[in-house]
Amino acid sequence: MTKKWWQDAVIYQVYPRSFQDSNEDGIGDLKGIIQRLDYLEKLGITGLWISPVYASPNDDNGYDISDYQEIQPEYGTMEDMDELLDEAKKRNIKVIMDLVVNHTSDEHRWFTEAKKSKENRYRDYYIWRDKPNELTSDFGGSAWEYDEVTQQYYLHIHSKKQPDLNWENPKLRQEIWQMMTFWLDKGVGGFRMDVIDLIGKEPENLITKNGPMLHPYLREMNEQSFGQYDVVTVGETWGATPEIAKEYSHPARQELSMVFQFEHINLDKIQGQRKWDLKTLNPAELHQVFSKWQVELGNEGWNSLFWNNHDLPRIVSRWGDDGEYRVESAKMLAIYLHGMKGTPYIYQGEEIGMTNYPITEISEVDDIESRRMYEERLHQGYAKESLIKSINAKGRDNARHPMQWGNELHGGFTKGTPWLPVHKNSHTINVENALADSNSIFYTYQKLIALRKENSILVEGDYQQIETGNPVVLAYLRTEQSTKWLTIVNFSKESQYFQLNQKYAVQEIVISNYEPERTYLFSGKLEPFEAVTVVV
Repeated sequence: MTKKWWQDAVIYQVYPRSFQDSNEDGIGDLKGIIQRLDYLEKLGITGLWISPVYASPNDDNGYDISDYQEIQPEYGTMEDMDELLDEAKKRNIKVIMDLVVNHTSDEHRWFTEAKKSKENRYRDYYIWRDKPNELTSDFGGSAWEYDEVTQQYYLHIHSKKQPDLNWENPKLRQEIWQMMTFWLDKGVGGFRMDVIDLIGKEPENLITKNGPMLHPYLREMNEQSFGQYDVVTVGETWGATPEIAKEYSHPARQELSMVFQFEHINLDKIQGQRKWDLKTLNPAELHQVFSKWQVELGNEGWNSLFWNNHDLPRIVSRWGDDGEYRVESAKMLAIYLHGMKGTPYIYQGEEIGMTNYPITEISEVDDIESRRMYEERLHQGYAKESLIKSINAKGRDNARHPMQWGNELHGGFTKGTPWLPVHKNSHTINVENALADSNSIFYTYQKLIALRKENSILVEGDYQQIETGNPVVLAYLRTEQSTKWLTIVNFSKESQYFQLNQKYAVQEIVISNYEPERTYLFSGKLEPFEAVTVVV
């Protein structure tokens, strides 16, 4: 594998609506991101993935695009976008656009034209049928919506305001290549491809993910657009296995740089049910899944490493401890993940240990997915309390409440009224406090990012799972020639005893979330949420 810049990169995701408001309207914007670039430079990140800022009616917070080549006015202007690209470049940060090409908004010009008649030139940009079949929407209900004017049904795997594009149409594909080239010529550093595994769908065969034409379309996309540029492309692929991930990201196939796979993300739901059907995480199972991806992908593809994104709850609340051991568990989760092979992604606020935002009533919820689930399940007879519990555990709003910058009103996010309220713990958990405390979670993330840039073992080293004799003590070894780094973590809030399967001589401590000078490692005991990486 020829080394690429994105292999030792660390990428930071910004949800623009919730990052920084510059004009006091309560909504984050592009100028707000520009204001915070010095902070991101201090953290050390290489890439900045921004969730969609294109024109949109905001049925799904921008993942319903009505014009790919215009900026949503609440976020600013194309001039602001150009300034963001320029200012980020000065700080050696590449801006990665979030791109949704499986569907558009129903307010996109292509769809408003397509609805006019069956003969319209844009009709075949979308998927129409005379009769619906049993395909269901990810947001609940049928995936087909009836159009009165032309008396046909159109497909929408997501909201009915997000009609699916017909990738079988070569004219549509050409429009998409031209649009992608527009952004590439502006200097973007790549694309995060939303639900990209859906574009090869065959609705009549009830195939939505990983359809037979998926990879031919991606190879054509590579050839016709980003393959000519030195950029990163990462696909959101909920159904991926290591074998499927190799198809996307093996360099010889010339498709994508890497994928987001979500096998670990599904480990705290009851198997075969939806994400709302909760079960307790088994750390040993989590370790097996991470280890499988580390080993089986090998050098035949590239992995992404992440705990959080705009669709997922805050990791310290989910699998750490957002109470007594918030700092220790947040650092443990960071050390465990960033020691692995792949490109790490940090979601805004993760680096300061931001927590979930609990609600008591559905009226407090903005997220369309959570609201649809609540209505659907309430109708089916579920208890309100259990539905609120599921939303507090897994709802997407948890990640979308505003970034906590300081001790002032609304956490320094806005001087106006924030579109979603700021967490009441913003007076203690914020960037200002984190930067002032040399032992904060922020500086653990900063050090982990620096270690990846400076040590090829983290980028290229082999991975081996190490047995500890304790299911909540997780360990692995990274090896590059004669250099060996051992990472060991306690994934619980109790002290834990363990026994490694061989003796290691500790040469130096690389990073730890407890006092570094302690020589506890091979005494066989770890403190609550303790984590350490050592050279052996």
